[in-house]
Amino acid sequence: MTNPLIKVIIPAYNEQDSIANVINDIPKNVQEVIVVSNNSTDKTIENATNAGATVLTENKKGYGYACLKGMEHIHNQEIQPDIVVFLDGDYSDYPEQLTELVAPIIQNNIDFVVGARVKELRENGAMTPQQIFGNWLATFLMKVFFNAKFSDLGPFRAIKYNKLLALKMEDKTYGWTVEMQLKALKQKLSYIEIPVKYRNRIGVSKVSGTVKGSVMAGIKILGWIFKYSFK
Repeated sequence: MTNPLIKVIIPAYNEQDSIANVINDIPKNVQEVIVVSNNSTDKTIENATNAGATVLTENKKGYGYACLKGMEHIHNQEIQPDIVVFLDGDYSDYPEQLTELVAPIIQNNIDFVVGARVKELRENGAMTPQQIFGNWLATFLMKVFFNAKFSDLGPFRAIKYNKLLALKMEDKTYGWTVEMQLKALKQKLSYIEIPVKYRNRIGVSKVSGTVKGSVMAGIKILGWIFKYSFK
């Protein structure tokens, strides 16, 4: 794959203080940055627009809803990308590492790459104890049931566009990342993890920062794993 067409989807809910930083740090070889404002009530839309992103609005609240809105936008375009990258809008990921993330796809024809937030590259406090435990449990169960080699459900990920379409993604809320990884395993996509840096986000997490969010995310993630384990 030479000179691939790359598009980025960033779900964002009230990320006015961080979204421009995220957009500005994305490598310039990306053809389009798509920010999906997930019912934001602050200046997320204004700041993302001023930073040069294509900005969409999805009023149904949920991480998956926002990702699906971004995919719908791409689907309706005349020219389709080769690679789609997902990352968060809170500046916890390092967008400049996108080049490293897509390299296995471009150079080695890998289908799917997950950025693993390894302890050695993680800023102190960047992941909550419940996030760390939830990631361990989910990836442990995927190893038991599917012999998977994942160690993280990190949101920073890249996938060939045609493979993404084949996954027929459907989760609307907290289960988006694990659904993608489970379906990649079931469809026998080639995949790899690469270690990525991870810092404390700007603002408060809407999922791991609340008890309700943590519990609901855990239920959704485990539900997807057991659903696919017994299919």
